[in-house]
Amino acid sequence: MARLLLLFLAGLVAVGEVHGIFMDRLASKKLCADDECVYTISLAKAQEDYNAPDCRFINVKKGQQIYVYSKLVKENEAGEFWAGSVYGDHQEDEMGTVGYFPSNLVEEQHVYQEATKEVPTTDIDFFCE
Repeated sequence: MARLLLLFLAGLVAVGEVHGIFMDRLASKKLCADDECVYTISLAKAQEDYNAPDCRFINVKKGQQIYVYSKLVKENEAGEFWAGSVYGDHQEDEMGTVGYFPSNLVEEQHVYQEATKEVPTTDIDFFCE
């Protein structure tokens, strides 16, 4: 029994190792439906293809559905970006890919909740694995 527990804990440690980098912040604030930004704001549909310029962003194909979780508050001359997840056709994409995309890329199909909570962004919002 103790050996099984040790193997389980060793597996957790191995799984817990994360390698990545913190990228520049795209904004200092975001709008969410809740304080933790975990609830879906809306369902949007991509109006065109988008190729992610770096690991903070997601690749999107025209017609693909995107679940929107937060909307970055536009600053200065920066573009307006939303955070969401897309689901692919392949089984390995079943859990979805999460990242940012330009808001002008999509048309909101259904609003679940209004994004009225302004929350500061953190370094983890722009972390890339």
